[in-house]
Amino acid sequence: MADTKREIERKYEATDATRLPDLSRVAGVGRVLEQGVTELDAVYYDTADLRLAQGALTLRRRTGGADEGWHLKFPVATGIRDELHEPLADTLPPSFAALLRSRLRHTEPAPVVRLLTSRDLQHLTDADGTLLAEVSIDTVCAERLAGEGTGTTATWTEIEVELADDGDPAFLDAVEKRLRKAGVRPSDASSKLARALAETAPVRKDKKRKAEDPQTAGDHVLAYVREQIRTIVDLDPAVRRDLPDSVHKMRVATRRLRSAFKTYRKILDREVTDPVGAELKWLAGELGVDRDQEVLDERLTTRVDALPTTLALGPVASRLTAWSAARRTGSRRRITGVLDGKRYLALLDTLDALAADPPLRPAASRAPGKALPRAVLKDYEKLARRMDHALEHPPGPERDTAMHEARKAAKRARYAADAAKPALGKPAKRFAKRVKAVQSLLGDHQDSVVAREALRTLAVQAHAAGETTFTWGLLYGHEEATADRRERELPEVWSRASDPVLRADLEH
Repeated sequence: MADTKREIERKYEATDATRLPDLSRVAGVGRVLEQGVTELDAVYYDTADLRLAQGALTLRRRTGGADEGWHLKFPVATGIRDELHEPLADTLPPSFAALLRSRLRHTEPAPVVRLLTSRDLQHLTDADGTLLAEVSIDTVCAERLAGEGTGTTATWTEIEVELADDGDPAFLDAVEKRLRKAGVRPSDASSKLARALAETAPVRKDKKRKAEDPQTAGDHVLAYVREQIRTIVDLDPAVRRDLPDSVHKMRVATRRLRSAFKTYRKILDREVTDPVGAELKWLAGELGVDRDQEVLDERLTTRVDALPTTLALGPVASRLTAWSAARRTGSRRRITGVLDGKRYLALLDTLDALAADPPLRPAASRAPGKALPRAVLKDYEKLARRMDHALEHPPGPERDTAMHEARKAAKRARYAADAAKPALGKPAKRFAKRVKAVQSLLGDHQDSVVAREALRTLAVQAHAAGETTFTWGLLYGHEEATADRRERELPEVWSRASDPVLRADLEH
């Protein structure tokens, strides 16, 4: 596994004549230690169409400096990136190739830019000698190695301030205040690579046309579809790295995309989208095995932790942990296997092809104010029928099933409204908010149903092992009470979501 660190840094414009102000006067700084000048030679890799750069990712092989080797950086927020490091080698490390597979697919990355950097480095430490930040003046020479502009060079000087591991980001504000007083200003470039690509690109007489805002119903649906496709691709590395909530977010994107194909079938030809939707359902299912267990574990653990110690009889926590571990054994390996498989990569290629050449139907050319509300309201009508069916049943298994079906319809209606928000504005936003409340309530009810099934299984196992089942029965009762509360709350929440005014606003 590659070494990972969170890189928090800021860049500033400089010239050959720029001198750093006295940074020992920054609050918290005890000493400024000169580290000398280091020569760095970095080759950046990408595809011919710069797919990595378009996603703000950087892949480089660098010699020189204490951390020479391969580096892969993923954006987290402005000025914040996760940097992964592998030892120096002649070829791309397999771990990096896996993390980039959703973007590279069947393409090998090749050198696109070379940066030669002369780095004059200082360490800012506190009074105890603890490193607070690294400050460098970097003199950079960039050369384009591939594509248009090959052989073009650019040079510049910049100041870089990087926060030490576990440092307080507020310290960077204090350093910046001192730099600004000395006339130093922030750089417009997000990274050295971004600046190199911009400054070595050929000058075009015909300026690129600015992307036009969506006009038709088809434009809006395609914008939403492409957003979900980008989300799936972007989250692939996070899922492989097992980052928090990444599986859930990727699964949601697959569901949103599949839902959009169903809702907007008057806009996108279902003969094309139905097979794609089937593959998205498969992917969501593969992701869901791990996610569903994760949600259940969190719910049951929270329940157990909330119990007074006097009511936690027997090895409750250890049994829950063992049960969960047994159900999740191999799940990470399975998900990685899915993401490395031919079926998943073929799905990504299909999604790219669909986004590039969408199967638009005649309704796609209509005004969004006509076509989109109809699609949203059609999903609402399906939800209303399922809600009526659920509310007809007395409490029990049949009602549980009916409420689960209504939950799925609520989710689809909410996604439909989310897709229409840019076109329909506040009416769609209000509608989505009310339907989301219904979905959340139904979701908590369904989670209680699943939790009760799990608790019954745990009680049976405890009984077979000669343990008391008191606590499992108590937790089962808590879940029954939760389900009862949600069922009593449902009519009022549904009443707000089914307000005729909401639907009328969508159509006007």
